[in-house]
Amino acid sequence: MIKLTFALVRLPSLTRKTFQAYWRDHHAPLVASVREVLRIRRYVQLHSLPDDVSANLRRARGGPEGFDGVAQLWWDSLDDMAATASDPAAAIAGERLLADERQFIDLAHSPLWWGEEIVVF
Repeated sequence: MIKLTFALVRLPSLTRKTFQAYWRDHHAPLVASVREVLRIRRYVQLHSLPDDVSANLRRARGGPEGFDGVAQLWWDSLDDMAATASDPAAAIAGERLLADERQFIDLAHSPLWWGEEIVVF
């Protein structure tokens, strides 16, 4: 299983509540609408709790500021995910997603990376 993990920081102009509502109510249905053409197996949003819930843990560990949320997208394999690279419909779908992400995500401060799932238990 291949996963794309995207740690989201909201645009400074948005409150956490507004950011999370847009992400859940507008962006999630958009992702769902292109899931087949992009061969996305699963999409999960992890919405952050208020800062004070994690503040003590973050301070005790000397950690950085948190994120407003984390998105994870699953593909069956690298080959399956890469198969969309030559599909014009997939390119259009990807452009739609990126254009929408610019409406609520501070992309310059939101890291993303590919990883392979290793199940421990």
